Amino acid sequence: MKGSLLIAGTTSDAGKSLITAGVCRWLARQGVAVAPFKAQNMSNNSMVVAVGGAGGVGGGAEIGRAQVMQAQAAGVEPEVAMNPVLLKPGSDRTSQVVLMGKVFGEASATSYQDLKPRLRAAVLEAYQDLKSRFDVVVCEGAGSPTEINLRDGDLVNMGLARPLGMPVVVVGDIDRGGVFAAFHGTVALLDAEDQRLIAGFIVNKFRGDPSLLTPGLRQIEGFTGRPVLGVVPWLAGIRLDAEDALPIEAYREASSGSALRVAVVRFPRVSNFTDVDALAIEPGVEVEFTASAGVVESADLVVLPGTKSTVADLAWLRERGLDSALAKRAAAGLPILGICGGYQMLGREIEDEVESRRGTVAGLGLLPVRTVFDPVKTLTRPRGFGLGEAVEGYEIHNGQVVGVGGGEPVFTDASGAALEGCRDGAVWGTIWHGALEGDGFRRAYLAYVAGVCGVRFVPDTSVSFAAEREKQLDRLGDAVEEFVDTERLVRLIEGGAPGGLPLLAPGAVAG
Repeated sequence: MKGSLLIAGTTSDAGKSLITAGVCRWLARQGVAVAPFKAQNMSNNSMVVAVGGAGGVGGGAEIGRAQVMQAQAAGVEPEVAMNPVLLKPGSDRTSQVVLMGKVFGEASATSYQDLKPRLRAAVLEAYQDLKSRFDVVVCEGAGSPTEINLRDGDLVNMGLARPLGMPVVVVGDIDRGGVFAAFHGTVALLDAEDQRLIAGFIVNKFRGDPSLLTPGLRQIEGFTGRPVLGVVPWLAGIRLDAEDALPIEAYREASSGSALRVAVVRFPRVSNFTDVDALAIEPGVEVEFTASAGVVESADLVVLPGTKSTVADLAWLRERGLDSALAKRAAAGLPILGICGGYQMLGREIEDEVESRRGTVAGLGLLPVRTVFDPVKTLTRPRGFGLGEAVEGYEIHNGQVVGVGGGEPVFTDASGAALEGCRDGAVWGTIWHGALEGDGFRRAYLAYVAGVCGVRFVPDTSVSFAAEREKQLDRLGDAVEEFVDTERLVRLIEGGAPGGLPLLAPGAVAG
């Protein structure tokens, strides 16, 4: 099998990332060498990977975590070519532009358009590089292909599919409602050449009896002349490297009878909130994202996650009285864990002439450290030991945290020498993302938290984060195999969109 396919969506969070991962896992099971690809991603959830593919240079590279997850679904090493352009929003108006895994600059929505010619060349080069090394490249779109205000400079939806003649399957979230209108409108608002590439639909997140959909499925096929390739049911409990903050709501599905309650501060520019995914898989642990001072005071553990705007989110935290709630926790000896930007906030001061350019700002003063922002971003994959357990993580940060006397390290090297992080009583901070994914360290830390809080909780030693991820990826592959017409999917991958697809008004003259 040789070819490619673009999985687009009617909206953000329609399920493109997970359907793409499911297709990758299903193809890999068939013995197909498959790679995921997302030309342009907007996400503050990223990860460090080894540099590889087109245009790579030495050192670590940064790509969206969703593409890392999709590579795992495909059974291949994630690499920078799988996500050549990554936009990391730092405010409502500007984003950091990461090109081939390295910071390229800052851009507004307007100035970003001027970068498109250079970015397009990198996108096409990365795609061709993957295509030369894999049998199939499964591409993921962004938002909707019918963002008609952005079509001229599009790199990731029809702007990618059209020059490459790539067939497109559109995923719709039926749980939100309006999926049939969204399918029809997605096709009808595109121009004729784009419409010719829209080859089918997948209904996603369906709850209930699929037979109830049959009349609507037949009608939308008749109206558009394009088949519905499958109806994928709601897959409860799937939590895999989301791109944005929308899926945070899923954490609230946790059982209210949990023994250990974890409150995660929901910063406006939260990044790498996937760090707490490992906590959420533990039986007896309830994870809740919150902006409530009351919840922060009452939880057993409070996590301050990463953020793309440390100083601005620190001001937001203070505006809501969360600083006082955290100070009360620290005074009472209750556990707080800061990760990356959250760790920087816990220190005594932050000197930032890079990200916010606000100069020296007072931190929360709960750890004896200070942060100095550096224009050069750190991208590494460190290893060490914590609580007697081996730990692996990854660093993505401009802020360099240094001790000012006092505290103990969170992580050490094999000899026990200080390596990274700071702990003072029950307040801990680390720059390392991903540390909680290590089963041994996570269990040891949760046991420590339970002991401090006087909670009767014993971590389940049978739980493996890596094994749980594999189970979830297998569920996605199973869903594609069971609920999607894979024979038609293969025909699209190998042969492209069929000829003679109807053209719909108003984007094109019908018939």
